[in-house]
Amino acid sequence: MREIFNVASLDLNLLVSLDALLQNRSVTKSAQQLGLSQPALSAALARLRRHFGDELLYRAGNEYRLTPLAADLRSRTRLALDGVERVFSAQPDFDAAGSTREFSLIVSDYNISVIGDTLATLMSETAPSARLRFAPTSPDVVAQADKSLLGADLMLMPHGFVTDLPHRDLYTDRWVIVFASDNTEIEDEITDLHLRTLPWVLVYHGQTASTPAARHLRQMGIEPTVQVITESFLTVPSLIAGSRRIALLQERLVNLLPLNVGLRNLPCPVDVGPLVEAMWWHPVYDRDPEHAFLRNLVVRAAVLATEAP
Repeated sequence: MREIFNVASLDLNLLVSLDALLQNRSVTKSAQQLGLSQPALSAALARLRRHFGDELLYRAGNEYRLTPLAADLRSRTRLALDGVERVFSAQPDFDAAGSTREFSLIVSDYNISVIGDTLATLMSETAPSARLRFAPTSPDVVAQADKSLLGADLMLMPHGFVTDLPHRDLYTDRWVIVFASDNTEIEDEITDLHLRTLPWVLVYHGQTASTPAARHLRQMGIEPTVQVITESFLTVPSLIAGSRRIALLQERLVNLLPLNVGLRNLPCPVDVGPLVEAMWWHPVYDRDPEHAFLRNLVVRAAVLATEAP
């Protein structure tokens, strides 16, 4: 049985020191950042080494490097510190007009393209001194969504990746096949043969990373011939134009592309299902008034950005 650690016995100031040391990999730089003397931070490092039973930082030539444990602690420490800061900065009421808070969202470039500008405009109108930080999605961040959302306010992600966390649906989209305008192998429709024989550009591709549409294709027995993998939806057009490659992209994103981008799009010949975009958050923030403000703002932005005129 795992022993329960008594947090009350720990000086939480050490968490601040640990974060600085792991980020900077230098006692001198960390001390300057925290406004401490170098001996004081060296003493904190000694206490941390005793606590973990690990060197954490070791000298290699003229620099310090992280031990394997320290490398693992680096992101976890940042998440823990973010959580502590959120707890002690919480207020019973939220004054949007006077807030200087930074709201962080984990989003793909697709979501930024669809609602990013609308959300930023609404934020500037309702909380002019606050700011938004858009952090990119990645397979690792999504796979550990519960931990990632302790250090971020929201994750915008379609259904099929995140479970057992509070969410609210924002808008729907559909997947279309995009291909070069001068691709002579495709005329007025995409066929099953095209899907099986033409080279593909896939956004995210791996055992645990894939778009819902690509997963549907594989479930139907269609295994794309992958020629290029990218982690940005906005890079797909340049990887398609002037080539034989095809890709699945969200129709809303395709409609935002310039007319001269050199692409055409057609419906997918097999049903890959709709894309239902949602926002997800950690349940610890359910009743946080600042968080509720942000959630409402994102819902408004999604409605304004995706409603038909």
